[in-house]
Amino acid sequence: MKRAKIYIPTKTALQSGKGKIKNWILKFKTKDTKTNPLMGWESGEDTLREVILEFPSKEKAIEYAKSNNIDYEIAEPQNSEFIIKSYADNFLKD
Repeated sequence: MKRAKIYIPTKTALQSGKGKIKNWILKFKTKDTKTNPLMGWESGEDTLREVILEFPSKEKAIEYAKSNNIDYEIAEPQNSEFIIKSYADNFLKD
């Protein structure tokens, strides 16, 4: 049976906004790769490692997984608080 992980991707360090992290991702967990001992190349027999599906909500991703008999695990996003500070706060003594 296929296995997948459902999550919201985190923003990269190069992004300041959160516009591209709205969709939920369903990414398949695949078998380990094999390494060629001579060249060091990695090969995989499972082409599902290249499939990444996007959904507008967690419920839609779960519905898709259930309808296609995919075992899934959900990684809930961690909410981070944004603390508004002034530039002058860098120079204040505690």
